[in-house]
Order: sequence, then C-alpha cells, then structure tokens
Amino acid sequence: QVQLVESGGGLVQAGGSLRLSCTASGTILSIKFVDWYRQVPGKRRDLVAATPTGGTTHYADSVKGRFTISRDNAKNTVYLQMNSLKPEDTAVYYCNVYGSLPDDDEFDEWGQGTQVTVSS
Repeated sequence: QVQLVESGGGLVQAGGSLRLSCTASGTILSIKFVDWYRQVPGKRRDLVAATPTGGTTHYADSVKGRFTISRDNAKNTVYLQMNSLKPEDTAVYYCNVYGSLPDDDEFDEWGQGTQVTVSS
C-alpha cells in the first residue's frame, strides 16, 4: 500500500517562499504522473501544476513563473517550490501521485493536504 505524506506548509508573508514536499512510502517502482492541487473552503480543488514523467509540465496561469514542480526519484519525493507568494495563494495544497508497483500493479494516491497561508 502506498501512502503520501505532505509537509512544508505554513504561514508566510506576501512575497515569501515555501517548498512543499510529498513523499511516497511503499514498494514503488516508478512515479509516472505528479499533480499539485489547491483548495479553499467552499470551492473546488483546482490544479496548480502537473507533470508526467518525461513530459511537459503544465502550470495554472495564476502560478506560472512563480511555482516550480520537481521530484527526487531516489527519495520518492515530489516538490512544489512556491516563490513570490500572494495572499490569493492561500489554500490547502494536495499532491496527487500516480505510479507503478511490482506485479504490474499501479497506484494513484492523494496526500493529506498541507495548509499554506500568505499574509498581506
């Protein structure tokens, strides 16, 4: 069974930076797709960044040039570097990871969410 554990959220002033981490535990062969979403209370969960292995990373227009998605395959960890943060970036951030397991199995899991609060 694969579990994703997120960390790195917190309170930061506008203009500051945070790096979110999402670590997958379990016997994982490879991570194929990585997505980051965010959600504010009462609204839908919106895609922030998405990247398939070897593919082109997609960023929401609202975060282009400020957020960067990356991964460390050796650590089964994916990151979301967030720079020049704005109050409107305040949300709970979720990672979503799809990958392969032994015996031709696959996983598609969500992290537990981490709160990011940007003060003005």
